[in-house]
Amino acid sequence: MLQRVVRSTIIDAPIERVWAVLRDFNSHAQWHRAIDASHIEGGERSDQVGCVRSFTLKDGHRIREQLLTLSDTEHRSTYCIVEATVPLQRYVASVTLKPVTDGKRTFWHWESTFATPPGMARELHDLVAHGVYEAGFEDLRRHLRQGGDRKAPGNAPLPTALALPARRVALRRYGEAEVMQAEDADVPAPGEGEVRIRQRAIGVNFLDVYLRRGWMPSMLPLLPGEPAVLGMEAAGSVLDVGPQVNGLLPGDRVAYLGPVPGAYCSVRCVPAEWVVRLPAAIEDETAAALLLNGITADFLLRDLGHVGRGTRLLVHAAAGGVGLIVCAWARSLGALVMGTVSSDEKARVAREHGCEHVIVTRDYRFADAVQRECGGADVVVDGLGDAARDENLAALARRGHWISLGQASGPLTPLPPDALVAKSLTFSRPVVFDYVASPAQLTERAQRVWNALRDGTIKLPPIERYALGAAAQAHARLEARATIGALILTA
Repeated sequence: MLQRVVRSTIIDAPIERVWAVLRDFNSHAQWHRAIDASHIEGGERSDQVGCVRSFTLKDGHRIREQLLTLSDTEHRSTYCIVEATVPLQRYVASVTLKPVTDGKRTFWHWESTFATPPGMARELHDLVAHGVYEAGFEDLRRHLRQGGDRKAPGNAPLPTALALPARRVALRRYGEAEVMQAEDADVPAPGEGEVRIRQRAIGVNFLDVYLRRGWMPSMLPLLPGEPAVLGMEAAGSVLDVGPQVNGLLPGDRVAYLGPVPGAYCSVRCVPAEWVVRLPAAIEDETAAALLLNGITADFLLRDLGHVGRGTRLLVHAAAGGVGLIVCAWARSLGALVMGTVSSDEKARVAREHGCEHVIVTRDYRFADAVQRECGGADVVVDGLGDAARDENLAALARRGHWISLGQASGPLTPLPPDALVAKSLTFSRPVVFDYVASPAQLTERAQRVWNALRDGTIKLPPIERYALGAAAQAHARLEARATIGALILTA
């Protein structure tokens, strides 16, 4: 006959903080009094479904447990014992969190079923109920009061103050995708105002390609003996924080966006002002796919394009990471949305994300089609670069605005004033980091992106995933115009 143990409690902390600790399948060694030592077997991530934690108890017993499910949306995990010196047979447990009405506290439900040898039912029931669950409730409360993962039980400092081993993708010269090579590195403890992050998902953007090719050497200088690392954004969890950091704690799930490259790695220290905490419903891969692209869409539509009902909008690379978000968001604002893509498959995806009129072209010819459709575009969102220069001028309506985001086809030839005067055109070349120059601006824009995803204004674009060590393959796909949606690296 199976035993069933059920215990619940209220924790005086927001659900995001509690879940950030409990979703780490190996965190119990940091806060539960019964655990002596624990590790994840095979070097797998501690939030990877299927990983096995092997631990010893203070009384000498040894247990191996496997993570069966993990849902950041439902704040729920299940696990089972695969081997133990404690006679808990067919043991399966679940942890579920729910927010309390005031939003500042968390309801924690912990339950399990298991069989026992004859005569041991009461003893093992009490062991699980009191020695594991109720003691765990008390220990996690103390752990959070002491600052989350900053302290281990008994106030012993955790070893995260030391340099940590990591993997990174480095380049020592500019060039094709093959110049990037994966290597080992040590990441020092965070300095003043910094946080150290265990990164799980890293955004790949065309800006990374420009930097790799050496088109913007001031942004990614190559210094003797110091390999350069690409990448402007990533998502993961805070490992530890440096002095003068407020509002972020070890265990917090976060994403960041910053003006200094370096994200193509598994662990990184970044200024805390680049970092935003993630809502529980936003998974790491979603954040890495949406943060830079979504914030770019936000300032394009709100600050530069002033897009609203009736705006005639032309979006190049409409099936790309930025393009799909811009199309959907602009459509919800009442704009007439046109887009260019390079294949019929990309045209289908662009239409699914709100692009009403799709122009399929691989030779950068689109102006005639735009003029026929609507008499010219009020706003052009352009990441194509020089190959589309003359067509953009021809596609714009009077008093139209050309927003140049990038140069996928090559650096843009400087525009003479007369090219704009003919139709009273305006031109801008924005940089996303100037629109998130303060933590408040970053938080506000990021929240608008999460809200737009939640209410259906935008949809999560298709995500193409590559391992960190396959960054060169991801770049090759991006440059070949073979991708649809967002590209990320997983670490």
